[in-house]
Amino acid sequence: MKILFKPIMKKSTPFLFLFSLLFVELASAQYTDVINSNRPGKSMMAFSVGKSIIQVESGVFGISENHDLIGYDANGFGVDFAARFGVIKEEMEAIIEVQYQNDTYTSPLEKYKRSALRSTVLGVKYLVYDPNKYYEQKVNIRSWKANQGFKWRQLIPAVGVFGGFNLNFSDNPYNYNSRLIESKVSPKVALITQNTFGTRWVLVGNLIYNKFTNDFKSLEYIATLTHGINHQWSVFVENQGYKGDLYSDIVFRAGGAYLISSNLQVDVSISKNIKDTPAIMYGGAGISWRLDKNYQDVRIQSPEDRKKDKANKSAKKNKPKLNKNKEKKLRKSKDKE
Repeated sequence: MKILFKPIMKKSTPFLFLFSLLFVELASAQYTDVINSNRPGKSMMAFSVGKSIIQVESGVFGISENHDLIGYDANGFGVDFAARFGVIKEEMEAIIEVQYQNDTYTSPLEKYKRSALRSTVLGVKYLVYDPNKYYEQKVNIRSWKANQGFKWRQLIPAVGVFGGFNLNFSDNPYNYNSRLIESKVSPKVALITQNTFGTRWVLVGNLIYNKFTNDFKSLEYIATLTHGINHQWSVFVENQGYKGDLYSDIVFRAGGAYLISSNLQVDVSISKNIKDTPAIMYGGAGISWRLDKNYQDVRIQSPEDRKKDKANKSAKKNKPKLNKNKEKKLRKSKDKE
């Protein structure tokens, strides 16, 4: 999930980051004091991990699948792995996502084992807009409730974009239609939004156009709502939908995360789709770990400092310029004195 205020975590945004922007003049940009993980949900948050940060998110899951019309069952396990690297700029990160699955397929006519890298994605995410980057909230020293209450500004989301590609290393037994051979490389793009409501609620939205250069193309969405219970526990609910020529479905997901330390969290989740062609249920557990020893703070100016810098630049620009002869005479007169 994503961090809720201080060590509350997961599918929320960097709450500590947003909080610090409201109450201090200088604040770190993307990096937060507590790890921000995309697990255990499937959506991608708008914010990056921070320049020079390395973050690993991984988990195991069990899956049960059965198809009423064809009459097959498939049961097995899998491993999710993601690595995130803060690169070039504070707002940018490179991402590697891999999912491996191993199961036993049983139908009235046959039974066999399947295993493969079900998906491999490489890409880059960039934070395009952060509504709180240069915003400073006026604090009401007489009312805690007024400071914590709903504000219309919270409806303005942080916006990120993702661009990357899928890799298909072999004939994938998990393709939706075994008669079609999926291309080795196909694109994936996404628009990401993230809203923070108070200090305990975060809403993340992903709109994804996947594999749009081949027969497996699909338009997908993911909506994730996270609630921070306290400084260590958070829970989430998620809805994911697929719409494609070969496969369409809706999946509901729920789970929670626990913060062990500022750079380490564990999580559990369970998922279920709405179809019976096939009906799918899976649940799993995972861990997220961050290496931040090489991180250097990136400072953001407060609104007041930005106004001062702007005024100083304007004053220098409007200052009358002396020609070279006048400057020489002025210097000579000063030297004589």
